Amino acid sequence: MYLFIINRRSGGGAGVRTWHKVEGLLQDRQVRYETLFTHSAEEAEASVLEALQQHEEWNAAVVIGGDGTIHSILGALKRSGVPLAVIPAGSGNDTARGFGIPLEPRAALEAALGERCFSADLLSGAGTLTLTAVASGFDAQVAENVNASRYKRLCNAIGAGQLAYIIGILHTLITFKPCRVSVVCDGKEHTYDKAWLVSVCNLPSYGGGLLICPQAEAGDGQLDVCVVHGCSRGQLLRLFPTVLKGRHVSLPFVSMLRGRSAAVRFAEARHAIGDGESLGAEALAVRCEPGALRVLSPLASSAALPGADAAASSQVSGG
Repeated sequence: MYLFIINRRSGGGAGVRTWHKVEGLLQDRQVRYETLFTHSAEEAEASVLEALQQHEEWNAAVVIGGDGTIHSILGALKRSGVPLAVIPAGSGNDTARGFGIPLEPRAALEAALGERCFSADLLSGAGTLTLTAVASGFDAQVAENVNASRYKRLCNAIGAGQLAYIIGILHTLITFKPCRVSVVCDGKEHTYDKAWLVSVCNLPSYGGGLLICPQAEAGDGQLDVCVVHGCSRGQLLRLFPTVLKGRHVSLPFVSMLRGRSAAVRFAEARHAIGDGESLGAEALAVRCEPGALRVLSPLASSAALPGADAAASSQVSGG
């Protein structure tokens, strides 16, 4: 049995449109499933946990939505032990990218119904769990501005979610001011003047494919930290094209750290985000929780899930 969790609002309505495609494919294949439609992050975790308690064996919880939808149910998945599968329908879709999940619905469904399961780490901090990255400073302010904008909805409508973040970068660059930051990684303190951003990453990218920590691996038991500091606005602007390929890591005003925990304290209040969702403006303390989540991914080695064969041949239920 599969639980399909559909966010109607993801990607400017892409969640519902994607579900309509997937629903027909499920019925053609006679896959047993149930559906749960969500409208907000606040209701999602409790609803998913309640749904998962209705049956003893689930093959997977399949999210049709974006990184924010996934973020909202990580606690329920960790507690239940039910694997996560993703059919991307958001603005950034960095969770899908990080686990090699295709962006096309039919191919993503194949991965969701497969047997390749990856033991992934989670980031714990600010009272929540995060799968992609906890970011603070400039890029978090970009996300805050993008999420509150009209251009995000327009970009989603034309299938150009990454463009919204590029516009947001230019928008934020005008007003943002860097300040001093302290980053304590595995007990060792590092301080930086004129810090623009600190990103604590579990996956290589966020913001629609920006490779902020290209070396990050979701199953290595480590978190990766990127600090951008001591550069001008012009240098920062020129940095972002290099982030698309991960080439920024060699620049003199970029510092990379790695460890099992990271505490971040800016001299002035700075927004923070986890999986693109707001975490407030307080100092951060983030730790890696190794192997806390199972993810169905083409990148994983083949490992049969309980009841997988039976589910593939059973009749449709729900939907």
